[in-house]
Amino acid sequence: MIEFIYPHTHLVAGVDEVGRGPLVGAVVTAAVILDPAKPIIGLADSKKLSEKRRNALYDEIVEKALSWSLGRAEPEEIDQLNILHATMLAMQRAVAGLCVVPEYVLIDGNRCPALPMPSLAVVKGDSRVAEISAASIIAKVTRDREMAELDLFFPQYGFAQHKGYPTAFHLEKLAEHGATEHHRRSFAPVKRALGLAS
Repeated sequence: MIEFIYPHTHLVAGVDEVGRGPLVGAVVTAAVILDPAKPIIGLADSKKLSEKRRNALYDEIVEKALSWSLGRAEPEEIDQLNILHATMLAMQRAVAGLCVVPEYVLIDGNRCPALPMPSLAVVKGDSRVAEISAASIIAKVTRDREMAELDLFFPQYGFAQHKGYPTAFHLEKLAEHGATEHHRRSFAPVKRALGLAS
């Protein structure tokens, strides 16, 4: 991990999101404040870790972090606000849910939501900042588990495999079966499946 230099404070929260691209389900965000006294080895961008490693790190983060919290925006909110604004809202919810108030917040990406404390957007933060890596792992494991659960109710769509992303298989099943109530109505492939695309 490349160490990212930020203004020195003791309580730094990292924030990341998972699920901007999928056609189904919520966008899930996490905020994590790590405990310097309890280092976690092997934190990295969640997408670069195996599922087994992610799950092991998830348990370790939950156990060792000073505070962690999830935020989310549901498909209806995504359709109402658009994916960017819904993501910002979910990030605000994650930070607000922390039981320890951070002095500084580092956000993965190139923009920050409005927050009551100073914040900084860090491009590729999930591979540069330990706190953001931890948040990316918490968010991804949470969302992947939700997709596996959704798969039990709608096995024909294959959510456990593609996690709601617009794979060829998902698009084929969407055309065949139509959209579930969990699909994002404002996304073009879903609109087409519902016959709403102009």
